[in-house]
Amino acid sequence: MEDQKIEIPASLEALFEIALQINSIQEAETLLDRVLEIATTSIQADRGYILLSNEEKSDGFEVKSTFNLPNDQLGDIVNVSTSVVHRVLQTGDPVILYEAMEDKQFGLARSIVVQKIRSIACVPLRIKRRQIGAIYMDCLTDRGRFKQDNLPFLEAFSNLAAIAIENARFYNSLRAENSQLRKEIQQINGFDEIIGQSPAMRELFDVITRLLDNDASVLIHGESGTGKELVARAIHYNGHRKDKPFLAMFCGALPDTLLESELFGHKKGAFTGANTDKPGLFEVADGGTLFLDEVGDLSSSIQTALLRVLQEGEVKRVGETKVRHVDVRIVSASNKSLEDLIEEGVFREDLYYRLNTIPVSTPPLRDRIEDVPLLANFFLDKYAKGRRSHIKGFTHEAIEVMQGYHWPGNVRELQNTIERAVVMTSDDLIGKNDLKIKLPEKPLAHKYRKSAERGATLKHVERLVVEDALARNNGNVTRSAQELGVSRSWIHLRLKEWENSNP
Repeated sequence: MEDQKIEIPASLEALFEIALQINSIQEAETLLDRVLEIATTSIQADRGYILLSNEEKSDGFEVKSTFNLPNDQLGDIVNVSTSVVHRVLQTGDPVILYEAMEDKQFGLARSIVVQKIRSIACVPLRIKRRQIGAIYMDCLTDRGRFKQDNLPFLEAFSNLAAIAIENARFYNSLRAENSQLRKEIQQINGFDEIIGQSPAMRELFDVITRLLDNDASVLIHGESGTGKELVARAIHYNGHRKDKPFLAMFCGALPDTLLESELFGHKKGAFTGANTDKPGLFEVADGGTLFLDEVGDLSSSIQTALLRVLQEGEVKRVGETKVRHVDVRIVSASNKSLEDLIEEGVFREDLYYRLNTIPVSTPPLRDRIEDVPLLANFFLDKYAKGRRSHIKGFTHEAIEVMQGYHWPGNVRELQNTIERAVVMTSDDLIGKNDLKIKLPEKPLAHKYRKSAERGATLKHVERLVVEDALARNNGNVTRSAQELGVSRSWIHLRLKEWENSNP
């Protein structure tokens, strides 16, 4: 006896397919397009659209997906179908017009006549008794294409579609909410992002803890890559202003006019391109904290305006005379010596004392080298995921190399080194060759000792030390001065002295 092929009605196939969509499509926009495609194909409609509830719209609904409707025709068809769709939304009952122009209730509607609509099908999207939208479809070519026999399928289909759409919308909303919560948790637990157990870091944590319950201005000193913004976030998100905004501004990235507009805002028409009134960061951060990174790069005019905010709590937008009062805690940072900039006449001393109410220093990585393994494993956990999840750790030689390196780029350089090693290694453990770290050929102490053995003077050794520091830091005087524990002006003085002694 031959096997007989069981024919499955197209309507059941469509119902089965939309049921699968509930579990297979989680993006709302993709799901809506697929639902409409299945619906129009199943009843051979020429065109259609899906309408969903939206409380922000005047009529409470908006078109979210279309089929065979160019954008320039969408407005017309929505207007044409208004009477039918509103009837469905109001009553919750489906409407099928298999000969639309002969229908007693809608057939005389001018829109149906003008558009030459032959058949119309419109079904509600409903969750229990709550209307979440409707599916509208029509046919322009054949009379009687939609029949009353289509109604059971359409109602079952729309019920399944409504569940799928609601699930997708809920999933997208939940995902957005989870993303926001992750960001907030990441910010609120600011201490968790500052990794370290060395004495230098324990001292830093102690200082941060003492700053949480007051509003004093904080100036964070430290080299680039030492985590100054992480410290600023920790101060804010663990203090009493944590429910208010935290905003960060890098002061060295913008020209004066744009920086002034960003910080203090501007009035419409204040300058070319100022098309609207705009509040500055001080206004937006009212009640919270504003982190100003690299304040040593501020021009004299911006310094004056900043001093006014610190003294009076007042800001004026560019092009405006109105004074606005703000309550903002200022946390600033610099990898330059502001004291040296004051000596050079490029930074205001009165502003410095306002910013430096409480100084905080972020230690360079070379001063907490015992934290390197902890940091390295933290970054390994961050990057060794997916296809790189087989990487479990570091060889003993790799740890030794990392702890023997002076890390001029500090934690940021270590992070980049681990990320690169994770990508490039072919083993389960990252080895020293994967790190691409070049250690000094000879320890510097050995070099100085050899100089002393040859009868070199203290001044000669001093010069050797400074020149080594400058070489390690690519000629950066500020970073070299911080490394040696001297001022920038001291190094400049010595360089000038050595230059004059070698005509």
